[in-house]
Amino acid sequence: MRTRLRRAVVAAVALLTATTALPAAAAQGHDRQQHPSHGGLSATIRYTEYGIPHIVAKDYADLGFGTGWAQAADQVCTLADGFVTVRGERSRFFGPDAAPDGSLSSAAKNLSSDLYFKGVRESGTVERLLAEPAPVGPSRQAKDLMRGFAAGYNAWLRRNRITDPTCRGAAWVRPVTELDVAARGFALAVLGGQGRGVDGITAAQPPTTTAATETPAAQDTARAARELLATDSADMGSNAVAFSGATTADGRGLLLGNPHYPWQGGRRFWQSQQTIPGELNVSGGSLLGSATVSIGHNARVAWSHTVATGVPLNLHQLTLDPADPTAYLVDGKSERMTRRTITVEVKDGTPVTRTQWWTRYGPVVTSLGASVPLPWTTTTAYALNDPNAANLRASDTALGFSKARGTADVLTSLQRTQGLPWVNTIAADAAGHSLFTQSQVLPRITDELAQRCSTPLGKVTYPSAGLAVLDGSRGDCAPGSDADAVQPGIFGPAKMPTLTDAPYAENSNDSAWLANAEQPLAGYERIFGTTGTQRSMRTRGAIEDVAALARRGDLTVRDLQRQQFANRVPAGDLIAADAAKACAALPGGTATGSDGKAVDVSEACGVLAAWDRTANTDSRGALLFDRLWRRIPAAQLWKVPFSASDPVGTPNTLNTDSTAFPIALADTVAELRAAGIALNSPLGQHQFVVRNGQRIPVPGGTESLGVWNKVEPVWDTANGGYTEVSTGSSYIQAVGWDGSRCPVAHTLLTYSQSSNPNSPHYSDQTRLFSQERWVTSRFCEKDILSSPSLRVVRVRS
Repeated sequence: MRTRLRRAVVAAVALLTATTALPAAAAQGHDRQQHPSHGGLSATIRYTEYGIPHIVAKDYADLGFGTGWAQAADQVCTLADGFVTVRGERSRFFGPDAAPDGSLSSAAKNLSSDLYFKGVRESGTVERLLAEPAPVGPSRQAKDLMRGFAAGYNAWLRRNRITDPTCRGAAWVRPVTELDVAARGFALAVLGGQGRGVDGITAAQPPTTTAATETPAAQDTARAARELLATDSADMGSNAVAFSGATTADGRGLLLGNPHYPWQGGRRFWQSQQTIPGELNVSGGSLLGSATVSIGHNARVAWSHTVATGVPLNLHQLTLDPADPTAYLVDGKSERMTRRTITVEVKDGTPVTRTQWWTRYGPVVTSLGASVPLPWTTTTAYALNDPNAANLRASDTALGFSKARGTADVLTSLQRTQGLPWVNTIAADAAGHSLFTQSQVLPRITDELAQRCSTPLGKVTYPSAGLAVLDGSRGDCAPGSDADAVQPGIFGPAKMPTLTDAPYAENSNDSAWLANAEQPLAGYERIFGTTGTQRSMRTRGAIEDVAALARRGDLTVRDLQRQQFANRVPAGDLIAADAAKACAALPGGTATGSDGKAVDVSEACGVLAAWDRTANTDSRGALLFDRLWRRIPAAQLWKVPFSASDPVGTPNTLNTDSTAFPIALADTVAELRAAGIALNSPLGQHQFVVRNGQRIPVPGGTESLGVWNKVEPVWDTANGGYTEVSTGSSYIQAVGWDGSRCPVAHTLLTYSQSSNPNSPHYSDQTRLFSQERWVTSRFCEKDILSSPSLRVVRVRS
């Protein structure tokens, strides 16, 4: 039946392709697209509004081909830049001292990025993972997708003229291989592990005989580790909520996904529908360079991801052989480190050769970011263990989601493939089920192991930041293995914090503890995250919102849409009224700033009192509160401290007795006036992006304000306030079901499909985002065929 159905639909699409007029190109160079060369791989791409492609193919290789072609049409420069990265060729084309865009590692400069990725390539790491039989390695379907993606990308390059000025005529835009596509997937997998330590891995060199035997200060390192992990979460976060049928109007599930990802560079999402008739039919957003849908929905289930609090790496503190700083002791026996010598070509310069040092635990690392030094002395070194360096399974996890018929299948896919490195999964289905699970690949470090094997440094960093530092001189201190784990050294599925069929299941990048505040999760190991600790303002606001919705009941997709753009500022609800009163009580309406100058702040009092407590583009007072909020030190903010018995309601009440508030208020008013910005200006006049010379107002607010619709713009006083957005709401979806074969789905790709300023889809959805409007998903055939913007293209290799 499946085969007959597949042939019938493919035949119908082929007929449609032959008989439908093509009013415009699916991508640049459209005359050649209409008459491609024959033979090899092929796919049919049907474009609907906002340039969203619906890709139909007869098998996985062809589906990958159509996906690679369509992604290249929209994002060729961004994709090409990423392929230069994973080949270790950035220094050759862009110079060694320039900085990568940060999408594929934390490397500060091109040289360290190249030394790391060239080392990965020359060591054959990705090839070995590709050769592993499933489920340890990727399945044949996943590898066919990668192979097809590379062929589709290359075919687009051969037949089209690049119009994006970012890479038009650039020598670094070249054909790619299946290995390049897989290497990009590997880079994403290790982003939270080896990718976080690239500079420290590539800079690690043995000490001289006169080197000091200093060790890092435990308290300082723990503090820096906490800050490092928090910074990563701020760059990539997310909200998502699944409502069970117990809360909805029709007994079916609902899913609102609001991932917060970078608006520029290689971690952008790209939207499509992928169909192999009778085999797979899924819509959603894919991370660039991925041949599968990362976040999305099919006819029966919808899912989203949030960045998890689990720490996907650990350190092993090595006791070095007194006779050789490149050897270390394990159970009293000396083991030599493995030496990798890497040479990188440099633009207009001599090639650079460096050595990397690897151990049984992983590479020697001398820092995790600039703030976490891990010195290699004559007695001690640190090795980084990243179990995701053996994980190329994310594509198979995504395929399992794409073919799932309910949340149970989503969970089964996670248990079978164990491919997600650093995210939680939230899902809902047409039968009314909800799911939250922190199913991610983590080193199997139990609290018992950490207690028994932590070094003095680890005794501080593990409870404080979840970063284990284990005694590498003892063989019994290596991470253990679970019988149900797909690879050695990681937790198996039974240990993952999971919540099924709760009225709501929500996450905003805090730990699993309060996925449902009425059914808290506990009992998991510290490496997964904390319990009983203060939650972020965004988590607190989200739980307040979704718990109230669940209690109200009779929910529909429309309620999800309203939640996304409610733009409520939880921090404002907590302190704005008190701030206005404290402002009004200042003698003479003045406050003294941090520079010692008196500032007339009387106007600010009324603006704060009148503000509607939202971050809509027309909200007057939102900008004033935002700039004020950022200035009040957290340690002097609250009168009522956090209480684990009321984690959503505490801390609260503005500490007006502190001198911090009037100083922050004076500095804020002075800043805005110096910039010529009225204190009651509508937010959208000064929170905007510029596209093709036009300002587009942007709704939403910063992380610490707690706004569900998070955006992180860059403050630029000289150019009118907040310009550009570094990260925030990205591929948004609100999904439900009404009993028909077609899901009820509305989506929005905030930064639009293409980063090419010459594309018609460079800013069209960004304007929708500004207006708080949605795209109605065209999932079923009747909806695709009825699109007034329908364009159909047949592509071949």
